[in-house]
Amino acid sequence: MDRRVFIAGSVAVTLTTTALGQDRDYGQNATPQRYPDVDIKVLDKRFARYKIGNTPIQRLFTGMLWAEGPAWNSAGRYLVWSDIPNDIQHRWIAEDGHVSVFRNPANNTNGNTFDWEGRQLSCEHASRRVVRFEHDGNLTVLADKWQGKPFNAPNDIVVHPDGGIWFTDPGYGSMGDYEGNKGELYWKEAVYRIDPKTTRIEMVTDAAVKPNGLCFSPDYKKLYLADTGAPGNITQWDVIDGRKLNNRREFASMKQPQKDGSFAGGADGIRADIDGNIWAGAGWVGEGYDGVHIFAPDGQRIGQILLPEICSNVCFGGPKRNRLFMTASRSLYAVYVNTRGAHIA
Repeated sequence: MDRRVFIAGSVAVTLTTTALGQDRDYGQNATPQRYPDVDIKVLDKRFARYKIGNTPIQRLFTGMLWAEGPAWNSAGRYLVWSDIPNDIQHRWIAEDGHVSVFRNPANNTNGNTFDWEGRQLSCEHASRRVVRFEHDGNLTVLADKWQGKPFNAPNDIVVHPDGGIWFTDPGYGSMGDYEGNKGELYWKEAVYRIDPKTTRIEMVTDAAVKPNGLCFSPDYKKLYLADTGAPGNITQWDVIDGRKLNNRREFASMKQPQKDGSFAGGADGIRADIDGNIWAGAGWVGEGYDGVHIFAPDGQRIGQILLPEICSNVCFGGPKRNRLFMTASRSLYAVYVNTRGAHIA
């Protein structure tokens, strides 16, 4: 079915088919949708308190090849995210919704966040390193080697209140030239920590097939890790002394049965809200699955935000940190929710 031309951000796009069966326009000039938004799904009564009845899912911008790594800068009131294949970092400004190229080239940046001093941290696929952008514009390389050899390709990144920087290294950016530079994976895929005082790098765990998105619980006593490898699950760990992990267990399985008897689906980027719920970008299944899955602290799936594209990553932002930003394949989406993000970016 033909779709009308709509404008999202500053990019005009014509959709010639109904995306995944969802016949709606998410843009600023969209035909009004009846509230409540039918694509914000309450699966468990516990999620009802987080759904706002009179707010829509909005597409803020589109035209990327693979959008990733959203991070909110509270001081600047802007969102930064990556378009990995196009080697660009974009910036969306809250004041007027303006989108501009923030950095180009960007070394095929994937995950981004901000530290406790407001400096941007980024995982670069092409250079296989973790970097920090200083307030004066200079760049500091925080990690580019482990035991004398390059990392596989750092992917996602979070910060701890003690200043420690945690990042995953699954190697997707080195498995082909599309999102980085094709090359050898030198290490078993792992999670690492950079010590804030000594800058020493420690391997925290390599007990995942493809460690991808990660986040802490609101009290920083637990770490959640999305594995985009064969398990397709989210694991939960106890954080010991802010620098070690113990007691690994499955928090939630992302795999869902398909008509042919197989299982599909996975979580990518994840974030926690102030109540300890986990919001996970999800995809690779299709209509009724792709989007954001929300899990209660006990691991039960309680809600979904359905999108017409695979959702790669999420973050909370806005002045009250109650707006969920979602990078999804070629687009950036946002929706207000009745909770706040637990962390700074």
